[in-house]
This record gives sequence, C-alpha cells and structure tokens, in this order.
Amino acid sequence: MFPLKDTVMGASTFFASALPHDVCGSNGLPLTPNSIKILGRFQILKTIAHPRLCQYVDITRGKHERLVVVAEHCEKSLEDLLRERKPVSSSRILCIAYEVLQGLQYMNKHGMVHRALSPCNILLDQKGHVKLAKFGLYHMTAQGVDVDFPVGYPSYLAPEVIAQGIGKPGDHTQCEKPLPSGPKSDLWSLGIILFELCMGRKLFQSLEIAERLKFILMLGCVDNIVTVLAEEHGCLDIIKDLSENIIALLKKCLTFQPSKRQVFKELLHDNLFSEISSLYPPFHKPAGLFSSSSRCANLTLPEDISQLCKDEDNDYLAERSIEEVYYLWCLAGGDLEKELVNKEIIRSKPPVCTLPNFLLEDGESFGQGRDRSSLLDDTTVTLSLCQLQNRLKDVGGEAFYPLLEDDQPALPHSNSSNELSAAATLPLIIRERDTEYQLNRIVLFDRLLKAYPYKKNQIWKEARVDIPPLLRGITWAALLGVE
Repeated sequence: MFPLKDTVMGASTFFASALPHDVCGSNGLPLTPNSIKILGRFQILKTIAHPRLCQYVDITRGKHERLVVVAEHCEKSLEDLLRERKPVSSSRILCIAYEVLQGLQYMNKHGMVHRALSPCNILLDQKGHVKLAKFGLYHMTAQGVDVDFPVGYPSYLAPEVIAQGIGKPGDHTQCEKPLPSGPKSDLWSLGIILFELCMGRKLFQSLEIAERLKFILMLGCVDNIVTVLAEEHGCLDIIKDLSENIIALLKKCLTFQPSKRQVFKELLHDNLFSEISSLYPPFHKPAGLFSSSSRCANLTLPEDISQLCKDEDNDYLAERSIEEVYYLWCLAGGDLEKELVNKEIIRSKPPVCTLPNFLLEDGESFGQGRDRSSLLDDTTVTLSLCQLQNRLKDVGGEAFYPLLEDDQPALPHSNSSNELSAAATLPLIIRERDTEYQLNRIVLFDRLLKAYPYKKNQIWKEARVDIPPLLRGITWAALLGVE
C-alpha cells in the first residue's frame, strides 16, 4: 500500500438489500445475506493499488445489513471546480482526462467497471492529481444486484445503460436481468464530465430525472452530440473556442454506439495526449515479498544530505501506509459507527415510529412509510487522527526508522522506551491492544520484511517474541516460504 501522505481516511455507509426470511436456497438452507456476499467481494478491492485510485482499507458489517466502507479520501474533487462556475483550461482538462483514463484502464485490467463516475467521485490531492473514489461499489454489490439503489448518477449514465433499465435487479425475471455494464460506459461518463469542465457548470440541471434519461437516449438520433449538447445549454461560443484536441477528445468519449468507442488503452496512446504522456511515467506494481527485482533501483539520495532533515515538524505518521494508520486508529479508540453518528449519517429512529398500520396473519404488513435509509447516502466522513496523534505524541521520530544493523535492543529508543520495555513482558493479548507497542512492532517487522530474505533470521528471532496481527499473514508467508 502507498503512504497516507497528504490524503485522509474516509468512511461511507450503505445498506445491502434484505432477503425474505421465508426463502431458502436450492439446498434447503437459508440464503447467504447480501451483506456477507458484499463483504466477501470487498477483499479483492483491498489488493488493488494504483496512484489514480483511492485505496480501499476495510469494511465492517453492522445491524440490519448496514455496511461501512473505509477508504483513502481527499477533501477536494472536480465538484469543487464546477462550483466555481468557470471553464477549466484546455491543458488542465487534458491532464485530468489522462489521469482518469489511467485509473480506468487499471480497473479494466482487473475486470472492473466504475459505473458511478461523476465529478464528486473524481478527487484531487494537494498536488492536483486525480484519484478515483468508490470505484469498487459496482463490483462489491455484484453489479448492483445486492442493493436496493441503482449504482450510478442519471446525468452521467451511458445510453446503453439507460436503454436496458436501471431499476432494482430483483424486479426483473431471470431472463430479463440487465447485462453488466462494460468499461466503455465509463468512457461516456468521462465525456460528460469533461464537457461540464469545458462549460464550467453542470449539464441537465433544468430537467427532471426522467427527462434527462430521455434526452440522453435521443442523442442517438443526432450526428454531432457535442454540438447538440452545446446548443441545448447555450454554450456554443465556448465550444467553438476550444482547441482541436479537446473537441476530438469529447467526440471520442461521447460516441453513442459503444462498439465504436475506443478502449482506454487505445485512447491513452492517442496523439491527443502526445504532449503530456511523457509527464507520467508508467506505473509498476511494487515488488512483492519473493520478487527477484531490485527493490532499491529507484531510491536516490539528494545531493545535500541536510535536505533530509530540514523539517523538524515531520508528520511521521503520514509516511506509514494507510492500512497501518487505520489499524493504529482502531487501537487508539477509533469507532466508525460513532464517527458516522456524530456527523448524523446514522440516525436512530424510535421503534414506535416504524410500526405498520395493518398486519395480516401471514406476516405481511401495510402502512409503513418508505424507509429512505436503504437508499445510498453519498456522503464521505473524514476520520479524525487527533486521538491517535495525541496517543503517539511522546513517540520519537527514531521509532519510525529503526536501525537494523546496529547491535541495539529490538525495541527502538524513544521518550517512552521504558514503557515499551515493560510492555514487552506483558501478556500477548495486552500487547496486541497497546497502540505504542504495536506501532513499534509494525515498523520493525515492515523494515525486516522489506529486507527479506537477507533478514530472515532476524524475522525468526522477532517472531519468537510476537508477531503484530496486522502483518501476521505476510510474516508467516516469509517464514514458511509460501508465496
């Protein structure tokens, strides 16, 4: 996983669709709850890491099929650019398009489709680079089958998605279930987003949802979709002033027939991006535990060594992976449900208000108001690290960079070294819940595993003391030689 750096951790929640209590599978056993299925599919998302994708970290299952997803998050998005109501420059649009295509291509390489691409899900880090959020929602919900809400935003849905219907999959018979969306549907969504950036405002805001969907389908009857959209929204002058590259890009994305749209790989190598493609070096997956490739090939020291320690107020925690930070956040008392309750994302409803007006003998009820909590709440709550930072305020910087070649005790020295030495003698269950102790063990094992197999003997030595739960799987893989 990548370091946390200038990003934050965000939590979002949704409900899986509830199954009837009186229905069994073909084997006569109760059906597996949809929330369990989603939790299982989520595991593959944790392994997908790319600079253009927000890293998934964890998923928890609560009451009544509630699921809470934790992922990397950025405070700014393309939605903020549109709120400024100013057209974005052509060079900036090309960079945004190229970075989004990089993320979509990597998803497509892993057999995934975003389907929910929109300005609010295209985040921008502090350097202005793109990160795609919620790219795994369509995958983890089995193409929307396991939830009661449609995956995607009406204004950005591709015509082929609208044509086959976006209702609840459970409403279709087995032979009428809509086919899963393909990756080219994301290309249409990207085209609409880029068009909005060119105009500096959103499309279809004056139309009801049904009218928006009808208008998108009617675009199949016109020859030049870009011109028709510009005329409909009174921005023909803006479109005429755009560069040829931007017009060509919009036309390639907003091609009505999906069979005639280019795939991501072809578009990335198109001459449209010839001027900026050299600015983005190809992404190489980090070397694995048993990789024979050089792990220090790209590591270079600055000419002036003093540059390494010029900042005395380094945020050492931000240099750790988001998975480690989240694990320590939980140990320091972090509570996902409490965070969502504080932001009023989770609201309790008095039981007396949920009673039906009429109940039949067979259990069927009537008169209940529609529970809107089953619909998707697109809000992402930022998880505060203040509690964790206060807990680790006495931990010195040297604890984050232990020396492996020095004949020193296993536990690095710090302001709290005496407490750490005392913690090492405590029972294992207590050590595994101690935030400072786990931080030191995680950092130490992480350094040792990066030096595998050179440090295999030291890994054996430290494993006899204890193995941090977060790294237990990869540590045993190293000890047993299991790839």
